[in-house]
Amino acid sequence: MRAMAYERYGGPEVLAETRLPVPKVAPGEVLVRVRCAAVNPVDWKIMAGGLDGLMDAVYPVVPGWDVAGTVEMVGIDAPEFTAGDEVVGYARKDWVHGGTFAEFVSVPVRCLAPKPASLTWQQAAGLPLAGLTAYQLLTRLGTGEGDTVLVHGAAGGVGSLGVQIARALGARVIGTASPRNHDRLRALGCEPVAYGDGLTERVRALAPEGTTVVADFVGGVLDVTRAVLAKDGRHASVADHTVLGADGQWMWVRPDAGDLAALGRLADTGRLTVTVAETFPLSELAAAFTLNQAGHTAGKIVIEI
Repeated sequence: MRAMAYERYGGPEVLAETRLPVPKVAPGEVLVRVRCAAVNPVDWKIMAGGLDGLMDAVYPVVPGWDVAGTVEMVGIDAPEFTAGDEVVGYARKDWVHGGTFAEFVSVPVRCLAPKPASLTWQQAAGLPLAGLTAYQLLTRLGTGEGDTVLVHGAAGGVGSLGVQIARALGARVIGTASPRNHDRLRALGCEPVAYGDGLTERVRALAPEGTTVVADFVGGVLDVTRAVLAKDGRHASVADHTVLGADGQWMWVRPDAGDLAALGRLADTGRLTVTVAETFPLSELAAAFTLNQAGHTAGKIVIEI
């Protein structure tokens, strides 16, 4: 099969198009024929060695954890799916090796859910990692009716989904973003505020009693979080472990088929959508990584296989 892979840690220059065997399918897994796979910052951070202390890398590494495609073959004891099923997945395994930037990927069924019918293949590929990150943080904090949620980084890939999920859970949402993204956030039901000097005062002007939930998707904002959080408020971060010393939760997304299916239902009932900024062919994955590293796209970057 065609795949993009690397043999050592480094930047986009270490990626090369290659031919690899079609992955074996272990018990409890299915083989997915990849239609689209989305780029996430964690992909190139892993490639640079950023998670070397946490996860073993087995070379050659095919990067990528987000996938949308069709089930090609079902392994032993994987009754949840049949060949031909359209699926999405956060295909993270316990080591770094066989990822989604390839024609085929083997995926544990715990990582997969039916593809939302309302989303294109490109949109569906951009949903799993970012959507699960936002969904799991917000639901772990018990977000619901009556909450006022502050989303740090509301215009980003995770943040924009977090805004929509918080709204679907019944909360009022305030979100930090550059002014150029404010109209887009308003269209999602968010009350945008510009980040930078005076942010605390701007949030307090909108929520004088404080925010009951703060979702940090960017890091480096703990002082603001503490300043605007209501008494007995809850907060969590996916980017700043120091929240643990301030009665917050530090989280990282887990594969979860049930949560992914819940996101699919939100999409199919019109309460959640995914913005796609750019698409690239598989052979141009290095260019897609470089664009993602720049951090200025308003939406997901997707590889079409």
